[in-house]
Amino acid sequence: MGIGLFPALAKGAEGQAGGGDFSFLSSFLQMIAALLLVVGLILLTYYLATRLMRKIPALKVGSQHIRILEVRALGPRKALVLIEVAGEYLLLASSGDNLNLIKQVPMLEEIEVIDESPDRLSFFSLLKRATSRS
Repeated sequence: MGIGLFPALAKGAEGQAGGGDFSFLSSFLQMIAALLLVVGLILLTYYLATRLMRKIPALKVGSQHIRILEVRALGPRKALVLIEVAGEYLLLASSGDNLNLIKQVPMLEEIEVIDESPDRLSFFSLLKRATSRS
């Protein structure tokens, strides 16, 4: 079997050996441009999502009258929650679908809570806050 019997294979082999129209540089530049486009779209989506999240009143930090100060997990779907409502501190027990008041806690020393400023809120903290409410 010689190359004369398969002229298409012979021509294809010559095209690969000669280099043909394939250019590594142009393919590389095209891949980089596509990557930059995808990364740019991801950043644009992130920027627009964070701006949209700031405009939703339920997710604004300044409009909250109830603050969750601390949550301690005790087991699966069981936790102790310390909250502040109108200057009063309440200790709640959360288990499954139930939420029970354990007691009102008199605070002898002030608890320092560092609020996140709206400018420093990240998309992930807003998402976590939104999903914890449902």
